Amino acid sequence: MESFHLELTPAQMKITHAALRSMLDDFGHEERDVGRLLRDVLAKFPDAETVRAIDLTPALQRRPDAA
Repeated sequence: MESFHLELTPAQMKITHAALRSMLDDFGHEERDVGRLLRDVLAKFPDAETVRAIDLTPALQRRPDAA
Protein backbone atom coordinates (compact mmCIF):
# COMPACT_ATOMS: atom_id res chain seq x y z
CA MET A 1 0.00 0.00 0.00
CA GLU A 2 1.29 3.44 -0.91
CA SER A 3 1.39 6.00 1.88
CA PHE A 4 1.92 9.74 2.07
CA HIS A 5 3.40 12.09 4.63
CA LEU A 6 1.35 15.22 5.30
CA GLU A 7 2.71 18.05 7.42
CA LEU A 8 0.07 20.15 9.15
CA THR A 9 0.35 23.04 11.55
CA PRO A 10 -1.48 22.48 14.84
CA ALA A 11 -4.33 24.71 13.64
CA GLN A 12 -4.59 22.80 10.34
CA MET A 13 -4.59 19.52 12.25
CA LYS A 14 -7.43 20.72 14.49
CA ILE A 15 -9.54 21.79 11.50
CA THR A 16 -8.82 18.55 9.64
CA HIS A 17 -9.71 16.47 12.70
CA ALA A 18 -12.99 18.37 13.10
CA ALA A 19 -13.85 17.90 9.42
CA LEU A 20 -13.17 14.15 9.56
CA ARG A 21 -15.23 13.79 12.77
CA SER A 22 -18.07 15.68 11.09
CA MET A 23 -17.90 13.40 8.06
CA LEU A 24 -17.93 10.33 10.31
CA ASP A 25 -20.99 11.64 12.15
CA ASP A 26 -22.84 12.17 8.84
CA PHE A 27 -22.41 8.65 7.47
CA GLY A 28 -25.13 6.10 8.15
CA HIS A 29 -25.12 2.33 8.46
CA GLU A 30 -25.07 1.80 4.71
CA GLU A 31 -21.65 3.46 4.44
CA ARG A 32 -19.85 1.26 6.98
CA ASP A 33 -16.78 0.94 4.78
CA VAL A 34 -16.40 4.73 4.60
CA GLY A 35 -16.92 5.01 8.36
CA ARG A 36 -14.26 2.39 8.95
CA LEU A 37 -11.82 4.27 6.73
CA LEU A 38 -12.56 7.56 8.52
CA ARG A 39 -11.97 5.88 11.91
CA ASP A 40 -8.66 4.50 10.62
CA VAL A 41 -7.54 7.99 9.59
CA LEU A 42 -8.74 9.57 12.85
CA ALA A 43 -6.78 6.96 14.81
CA LYS A 44 -3.59 8.50 13.40
CA PHE A 45 -4.34 11.82 15.13
CA PRO A 46 -3.44 12.64 18.73
CA ASP A 47 -6.17 11.96 21.29
CA ALA A 48 -9.28 14.16 21.18
CA GLU A 49 -8.32 16.08 24.33
CA THR A 50 -5.00 17.10 22.78
CA VAL A 51 -6.69 18.22 19.57
CA ARG A 52 -9.35 20.17 21.50
CA ALA A 53 -6.60 22.01 23.40
CA ILE A 54 -5.14 23.50 20.22
CA ASP A 55 -5.77 27.25 20.16
CA LEU A 56 -6.74 28.54 16.72
CA THR A 57 -6.41 32.20 17.72
CA PRO A 58 -2.77 32.69 16.63
CA ALA A 59 -3.43 31.16 13.21
CA LEU A 60 -6.57 33.21 12.71
CA GLN A 61 -4.85 36.45 13.73
CA ARG A 62 -2.12 35.97 11.11
CA ARG A 63 -4.68 35.93 8.28
CA PRO A 64 -5.71 39.24 6.71
CA ASP A 65 -9.42 39.99 6.87
CA ALA A 66 -11.40 39.04 3.78
CA ALA A 67 -13.39 42.28 4.00
